[in-house]
Amino acid sequence: MIRNDPVRLPIRVQLPLAALAVAPLACAAPADDSADDPADATDQGIEVSHTEVAEGVYQLNAGSHNAFFVDTDGGVVAFDPISIEAAVGLAVAIRSAAPDKPLAAVVYSHSDADHATGAPVLRQAFGGDVPIIAQENAFPIIVAGGDPDLPPPDITFADEMTLRFGGRAIELHYLGPSHTDNLLVALVPDAGVLFAVDFVSNDRVGYRDLPGWHFDDLYVALDRLMELPFETVVFGHGAVGDRGTIERQLAYYADLRDAVQAAVDEGLSEEEAMAWVRLDDYAHWGQYEAWFPMNVGAVYRWLAGG
Repeated sequence: MIRNDPVRLPIRVQLPLAALAVAPLACAAPADDSADDPADATDQGIEVSHTEVAEGVYQLNAGSHNAFFVDTDGGVVAFDPISIEAAVGLAVAIRSAAPDKPLAAVVYSHSDADHATGAPVLRQAFGGDVPIIAQENAFPIIVAGGDPDLPPPDITFADEMTLRFGGRAIELHYLGPSHTDNLLVALVPDAGVLFAVDFVSNDRVGYRDLPGWHFDDLYVALDRLMELPFETVVFGHGAVGDRGTIERQLAYYADLRDAVQAAVDEGLSEEEAMAWVRLDDYAHWGQYEAWFPMNVGAVYRWLAGG
């Protein structure tokens, strides 16, 4: 749906455009995949860099977070500015990869501030009111947040939307509730590249106790994801993957559910399940020791109706 009366929040930041003419933005801390928290992209120093993963399709890494942008004959479409600081680096990367191209649109993968903050920087850098696009459930959440650095979308959609600029299509798919009730994935069909954030990652367990996850719908969304024709995946966190990466994620969440269900059936408490359940096949994954017990606790509460 297209909103004819979008809410406009004032732009608070005024960054000198000269800062956007130098490349790339570099700050103190090295990148890692250890967090999904807004503080990890805004309060710490970050180093911003971009990589072409297919022709005209780019991953931008900013600390523990990734953005995504696609070059078309009609302009560049940018996904997830991440933060004010990272958005400066994103603007630099876009100008480096696609000189003299306009910014055609900004797309939010979902409403979480650690991915969606920073669009005013891109609007300032490229001029005019570049449209912001998101899944429709993100709109009221962002408006309620009232953050001028995270303006609400101008254009929203329910289930699917295809952007076409200069002959290149970019598909936006809402697969149903997963991590939040407004998380979209983006597909560039001519490159076979998918952008997927937070509900899947590259050989890493889920973030802490899986906050905001809709478990009743998650497994449906994961199955729908595999119906899309992609070969390469850019994630919101971590390294680029492929279909096999997503297949391993599906296996992980299925194995996690089954193992926790066995603990529930045995009459274990949540604390006992967190101490007892192990999935050794995934022990080498990122954040396993730190976050896996919390994954167990979250799934336990879902299965036990807590």
